[in-house]
Amino acid sequence: MRKAAYSIPTNIAEGCGRRTIPQFRNFPDIAAGSATETHYQLILSKDLFYITATLAESLIQEVIEIKKMISGFMDKL
Repeated sequence: MRKAAYSIPTNIAEGCGRRTIPQFRNFPDIAAGSATETHYQLILSKDLFYITATLAESLIQEVIEIKKMISGFMDKL
């Protein structure tokens, strides 16, 4: 889960280093995939009782907000 979570901002940062918008566009898309992976892993962690349902729901709402921000960002490109 850590790898998926830190991959979100890492891919956006890597994309910022690209020279053109078409090159950059791929990286927020990868970040969105990592956010979705994190979302699923939170659901799985809750289902396996590694974290409480309350904590899972709180973190899932944060990931959903991040996914919305990435989507809005990609729409602006």
